[in-house]
Order: sequence, then C-alpha cells, then structure tokens
Amino acid sequence: MPELQRLRPDHARALLAFERENRAYFALSIPDRGDDYFAHFAVRHQNLLTEQASGLSHFHVLVDDSGAVLGRVNLFGVTDGSAELGYRIAERSAGQGLATAAVRRICVLAAADYGLTTLRAVTTLDNAGSRAVLTRTGFISTGDVQLNGRPGLRFVLDLRRAVNDSAPEGEGG
Repeated sequence: MPELQRLRPDHARALLAFERENRAYFALSIPDRGDDYFAHFAVRHQNLLTEQASGLSHFHVLVDDSGAVLGRVNLFGVTDGSAELGYRIAERSAGQGLATAAVRRICVLAAADYGLTTLRAVTTLDNAGSRAVLTRTGFISTGDVQLNGRPGLRFVLDLRRAVNDSAPEGEGG
C-alpha cells in the first residue's frame, strides 16, 4: 500500500519524474505548470521545503514500495486554522481509490498534527474524479468559482465535525 510522506529533500528526483511523466495527463484537467517549472525544479523544490518549514504549507507525496511518487497531497495557505487542499494522482494510479485514501489521511494529519480545523478545496466542473473524491471524503460544496476561465466549485470541510463523525460510538467530542 502506498505511503503518504511529508515532503523531504530526497523526494526531489522521484517528484520531478512524477511531474514529467504525468504532465500531459494533468493538463487535461488543470492548468499546465509550464516549462519554467521543470527547468527550475530544484529551486522550486527547495522553496517548497522552506515554505513548509515556516508552517505556511504542508506538502506530501504518496510513495510506492520502490520510492516512486504516485501522487501529491498538499495543504497550502495555512492561516487561522484553515488551509487549501490540493492533490494529484499519477495517470497509471488513477481510479484505484488512492486519491480518496490519501485525502482521508491528510484530513487526519491536518487535524491531529497540524492543528487545522477547516480545509478548503476547488475543482473544475469537468473534473468528475476530483469532485467525487471531495464528496466521498466529506467536503461540502459551497458555491461556484471560475478556475482559469473554467467553471468550478468551491468545497469546505469542517475537520472538527469530520473527526467527531468518524470516531467510534462513545468517542469524540
């Protein structure tokens, strides 16, 4: 089973391979990162680690037994107990429940380890897979949004409620 790991310096090579291998696939549903992202990946990776160390974001990779990156699950824009959720799963791993499992895991980490109480997310209307993941993991649609000129939806998850709703009977707050 793939493991969700906090982003580290030694993930750089596998993460770059993941982004390159899936670039065209990701561009079908989200804006392309552009050539500059790949040309300056080492600097970008170090900047993410610095941002993470400051507590402004929490970056994670979903890694298989061989060390290959199968996905990313990130919490960014951390402020006042809230953060924005972003995730992407490799094309070869799509449709296997990995995104749902990884988002569920990040929700637990967000509440227990990072002290967050609310997560926000957005996705385009034509990204049915992402909308399904958010719905399955308890996110509630809160309205319309435009993402790079494409219609989408905003979502929110109250982690206090989600944690209490998932606790065994007689536990939780």
